[in-house]
Amino acid sequence: MNRVFQEDKKKGKAILVRQSKDIDSCDALIIPGGESTTISRILVNSGMYDVIRERMNNQDIALMGTCAGCVLLAKELTDTKADVKLLEAIDMLVERNAFGRQKESFEQSVQIKGLTNSYHAVFIRAPIITKTWGDCEILSKAGKEIVMARQKSYLALSFHPELTDDLRIHRFFLEML
Repeated sequence: MNRVFQEDKKKGKAILVRQSKDIDSCDALIIPGGESTTISRILVNSGMYDVIRERMNNQDIALMGTCAGCVLLAKELTDTKADVKLLEAIDMLVERNAFGRQKESFEQSVQIKGLTNSYHAVFIRAPIITKTWGDCEILSKAGKEIVMARQKSYLALSFHPELTDDLRIHRFFLEML
């Protein structure tokens, strides 16, 4: 399904996904930040996990995960005892809360592959992508730490683009459709 998007002329509709049936009307899904264990349980208990996995198998949904969503898109976690059921969308290993606790949250400008100017990123109890393999492409680092990666129509970010007025990452995600 090819779609052409022009700057600020994108057509579409954002919906709040509360039930597994809501995913049927989505071309793309953003899995937000929060607590990855809780989000994982909600996805599994609501049936959304299975619907998302089926859509992934059919290759007919784009996914963006921010912070906890980044964790859920990973194929592996460094914490093997974590009670998190991963979507296993991206060939990457993720460490939860890698930058520290809430009080160690920070903001930093990062360079993102494909963007001309730096991006002001907000990191809150952020994970880091510690390893990538296969078709996973690293798009950004904060210092030496990987904080943004892409594989196929899946995008993982350690930071929160929704907390800024900069819409370039959301536009980038829409262009992936």
